[in-house]
Amino acid sequence: MSTRPVREPSLLQALTPLLFLAVALATAVSLFKDNSSYGANQIALMLAGGVAALVGLRNGLTWAQIQESLVHGVSLAIVPIFILLAVGALIGTWILSGTVPTLIVYGMKLMHPSFFYPATCLICAIVALAIGSSWTVAGTLGVALIGVAQGLDMSPAITAGAVISGAYFGDKMSPLSDTTNIAPATAGSELFEHIRHMVWTSGPTIVIALVLFTAVGLGADRNDAGNTFGDLPVLLDAQFSLGPHLLIPLLVVFVLAVRGFPAYPTILIGALLGAVFAVLFQPDLVVKLAANEALSRPLALLAGAWTALFDGYKATTGNAAVDELLSRGGMASMLNTIWLIVAALAFGAVMEATGLLERMVRSVLKAAKSTGALITATLGTAIGANVIAADQYMSIVLTGRLYRPEFERRGLAPVNLSRALEDGGTITSPLVPWNTCGAYMAATLGVATVDYLPYAFFNLLSPVVAAILAYAGFRILRVSPEAELVQGRGTAS
Repeated sequence: MSTRPVREPSLLQALTPLLFLAVALATAVSLFKDNSSYGANQIALMLAGGVAALVGLRNGLTWAQIQESLVHGVSLAIVPIFILLAVGALIGTWILSGTVPTLIVYGMKLMHPSFFYPATCLICAIVALAIGSSWTVAGTLGVALIGVAQGLDMSPAITAGAVISGAYFGDKMSPLSDTTNIAPATAGSELFEHIRHMVWTSGPTIVIALVLFTAVGLGADRNDAGNTFGDLPVLLDAQFSLGPHLLIPLLVVFVLAVRGFPAYPTILIGALLGAVFAVLFQPDLVVKLAANEALSRPLALLAGAWTALFDGYKATTGNAAVDELLSRGGMASMLNTIWLIVAALAFGAVMEATGLLERMVRSVLKAAKSTGALITATLGTAIGANVIAADQYMSIVLTGRLYRPEFERRGLAPVNLSRALEDGGTITSPLVPWNTCGAYMAATLGVATVDYLPYAFFNLLSPVVAAILAYAGFRILRVSPEAELVQGRGTAS
């Protein structure tokens, strides 16, 4: 069934749902402050989708066509939703098993506050490069590093920015990453040629980010960590039976990821392994979490591990700050985030189906006369698609599909487009609170998107560096006439 409207939308019609959404989100934040993401923002997105649907109906679409687009758009979130649920379960069992507390204690012993932020960024970058998944890095190492930061009395927001910066650099530069494969496929370039071309924008950007994290770490004012958390290693050692053997679930997850296992079964296996380790090494805590004295000990162990999977871990150390740090996880903790993702994807799907996104892009292309302006427009459109369509895959594919003919018409090599799709689409996705990536990172790391956003230096600077190099004409490759004749499309000369 075609979802092409009978009448082409006007620019005013294309902008109307966006203006409505901006006003609705501002109103939600004004009324509900920090709690706006717990329902108010979702309502704003759903109502804005309704406005877009009304425009589509006005232009000749049927409700059946709009409904089909909703089904297709939300279906894109099925795999991320299952990954989110698995990560929630993993966090719960890894805290209960002592895996996360062990990482926190070891991290506090090894990491000095002065270089904590750049080290966090670099560690996450290396691991993400090896396994090709920013989500896996954030859901495992990221969670532990947030705990280390709080134990060292460092900023969780800056730490989250460092985790995300490193994770997205490694993810972007890894041939194992899904987005790193999707971008060249959409643009028509070759995978390793695409990765080599990204070095020119991502390399300088990650260096700048590391310098900024170092400066922030050296200049930060820190109080004695004991003022907030007491002696965190002592508290954790008293609560859990700690040891290096508890890092085996982490090792298993990384090995599976490196071997190319899909993210969902990999993380779910890690969560189940954490439940087994909790029963083996923290049996008293597991029984306590079950909170049912009528059960026999074997059944209480089963109930406690099961509870950690769906409801997370509830700490009772006697220190309120430590209890807040450790009382996390469970599939249920991700349900509000899933609601946000579904509402956002529904809005983006209707915007695409009604032709409103394409109408806005056509206006942009008319103004993009130079090569620098075209690449900058591509970056801006990918960022805008992250905001409107709420998913990095939609951002990459939509933007690539809309701009590829123009890049070909101007004789620009496909790697220019694929790099811009990554610099604008992949990298900025965690900076949008209702984007699948932004919602995931906030829920997983326990830090609101608006709080970590100013410190996600790599993600903020990537499109800026890409635009500067585009206007400077640096490493802008063009199609060779010979390759065009042989292949029917351009390759980098």
